[in-house]
Amino acid sequence: MVPAMTGLIDPFGRRIDYVRISVTDRCDLRCTYCMAERQTFLPRAQMLSIAELDRLCAVFIGLGTRRLRLSGGEPLIRKGFIDLVAGVSRHLGSGLDELTLTTNGTRLAGMADDLARHGVRRINVSLDTLDPDAYRRITRGGDLAHVMAGLNAAQDAGLAVKINTVALKTDNAHALPDIIAWAHGSGMQISLIETMPLGWIEADRTDQFLPLSEVRSALEARWTLTPLAHRTGGPARYVQVAETGGTLGFITPLTHGFCDTCNRVRLTCTGRLVLCLGQEDGIELRDLLGAHPRDDEPIAATIRAAVTAKPRAHDFNLAALTGGPAVARPMSMTGG
Repeated sequence: MVPAMTGLIDPFGRRIDYVRISVTDRCDLRCTYCMAERQTFLPRAQMLSIAELDRLCAVFIGLGTRRLRLSGGEPLIRKGFIDLVAGVSRHLGSGLDELTLTTNGTRLAGMADDLARHGVRRINVSLDTLDPDAYRRITRGGDLAHVMAGLNAAQDAGLAVKINTVALKTDNAHALPDIIAWAHGSGMQISLIETMPLGWIEADRTDQFLPLSEVRSALEARWTLTPLAHRTGGPARYVQVAETGGTLGFITPLTHGFCDTCNRVRLTCTGRLVLCLGQEDGIELRDLLGAHPRDDEPIAATIRAAVTAKPRAHDFNLAALTGGPAVARPMSMTGG
């Protein structure tokens, strides 16, 4: 274990205390805006083991990480995932403030109790529609009933749930108010997200891109939105919706950058430290684990050095939605 330090500070004075970790690039859905229908996944041998993931989590916590988010791909399909959660949870209250995850919810019904038992207190669930047919189309075969069962199980287990909804011009633009009202009526927060140019897909992302500035204007015509100072460590900007009584977040990587307050780095499922979601550059950590099986300091030193080169901002822009992606690395490998 690396001794606790004052933390990681990037070249622009931002304290980096939040790490998002992809535990697998695999997913049991094939959302049209996220991945190709016949997505090619990495050989399992290239992915970090559960023990390696646990060790890197401990190194980051020793370097001042206060929040860890586990994601994918779909983290709940990773064999040994609950063992990882159980292991990392030993740091809660002794360096780590929060352990969370992002999931599509399809496996949540059978795992919510275990997550709560090991210290997870809130989760994000990705859900873009309440219509079973639209859900099946967007996810290329998913069953909405499994997600709804998972949401019920999570709330029964005492987990706070936030819904993440990607705003899609064709598939859900007309239904966003209903999704928001449903989430708030069910005791859940919700954030809307602009689609991002990550990874290769068959579709032209411009066909589905919906600026959240337009969505917000439409919502303000029917509801009273009051800006909030509330933050959860992520990039969302929140408002209170007076008529529903709930909190609504806007995540706008293309139309309104949020890089000035970025406190995050990401670790891919192969052990690559990604300093910025919108940049290809990164540092490989996996080989260091094997080269230094009992000494974490060389790994910590590499992370400290890498953070000193963290860029100021990502390169996403509206033009990146046409043609190829701004970043070839798929979101499922990156850690959302």
